[in-house]
Amino acid sequence: MTALVAATTTVAVATPAAAGGQQPGGQRTGAPRMATFNASLNRGAAGGLVADLSRRDDAQAGNVAEVIQRVRPDVLLINEFDHDPGGRALTLFQDNYLSVPRNGTRAIRYPYRYAGPSNTGVPSRHDLNNDGTVGGPDDAYGFGLFAGQYGMAVYSKYPIDLAKVRTFQLFRWQDMPGALLPDDPATPEPGEWYSPAELADLRLSSKSHWDLPVRLPGRTVHLLASHPTPPVFDGPEDRNGRRNHDEIRFWADYVSPDRAGYIYDDAGRRGGLRPGAAFVIAGDLNADPHDGDSVPGAAQQLLENPRVNARVVPASAGGVAAAQRQGGANLDHHSRPHFDTADFADTNPGNLRVDYLLPSRGLPVRSTGIFWPVPGDPLFRLVGDYDPTLPGGFPTSDHRLVWLDLRR
Repeated sequence: MTALVAATTTVAVATPAAAGGQQPGGQRTGAPRMATFNASLNRGAAGGLVADLSRRDDAQAGNVAEVIQRVRPDVLLINEFDHDPGGRALTLFQDNYLSVPRNGTRAIRYPYRYAGPSNTGVPSRHDLNNDGTVGGPDDAYGFGLFAGQYGMAVYSKYPIDLAKVRTFQLFRWQDMPGALLPDDPATPEPGEWYSPAELADLRLSSKSHWDLPVRLPGRTVHLLASHPTPPVFDGPEDRNGRRNHDEIRFWADYVSPDRAGYIYDDAGRRGGLRPGAAFVIAGDLNADPHDGDSVPGAAQQLLENPRVNARVVPASAGGVAAAQRQGGANLDHHSRPHFDTADFADTNPGNLRVDYLLPSRGLPVRSTGIFWPVPGDPLFRLVGDYDPTLPGGFPTSDHRLVWLDLRR
């Protein structure tokens, strides 16, 4: 595992620049701001992200940095940040992008950073998609063209307690009691999609699951970070949908002392989060509560968990405007467009709420929101609408940054 920490410095918390036509969360009063952002900082070949971040002229990375500088989170999880074992991308994004003011913003500095390996692109040496051949991104432990593609990174103004970090990259899917293992519809036996040999190796997490204790003023909060696989790109066996469900379930069990006994981390330590510990579950969970292709009830495993405060829901005017403007599948959705966090294809599945910051009950929340400016706002250029001429289709990402302020 790669973990990088810079020397301790004193960092002032400043009022953020305008986001979506208003200050996110209003005037800052020193309340720690946490955020999650699937920033699409992934590239098509190993070393591609390092190469792009080695310069200061990558337009998409610059837009990502500007969004972060405007919202100014104190603790930030980035999904889809390619992992390299030396942590070069982690440092380069700070030095060449976050530390460089953009379009009237102020630079932002994170003295504490963390990145660990991802299951994406790591060869399983099994035919996991049952196409008769072994190899390629669909037969990796997590879908990826190379090891670390679509990884994760955390930037923090507050210390990360590295001695107490727990990672769950190696936890096997079959070791979860009652796991929703996929069934091969071509055989009469249940749960036959994966062979016993495959199940003996197959990991639950498509990237990884991390428990990062962050020392905020007056309390330690566990950042529970993950990025479950999209519940699509499979067949009637629904292997990705079922895995997505159980990757989400992992955190639901982890924060529930009576259900966490089966869990073990990469160091062999068993059990879940200690009772009463404060946490924020963060990441692109790839599951909307009501719409899209996830297994019904997947998101509700967290939203209805008694240890989770799901009553404060991030919202934006930009999500509403996008659903009205784009139409299509959005017109038939059950979830309110105020809560959407991703701009997906309008034919299917439409825009969805898939990016979450879910605090533990008892953790005081001041405010929360989504960076999604409306058309006509000067900052709409940072999100835009789908444009096939752009790499990835958007100026920044098809996801929006979600933020949450905790009361001190």
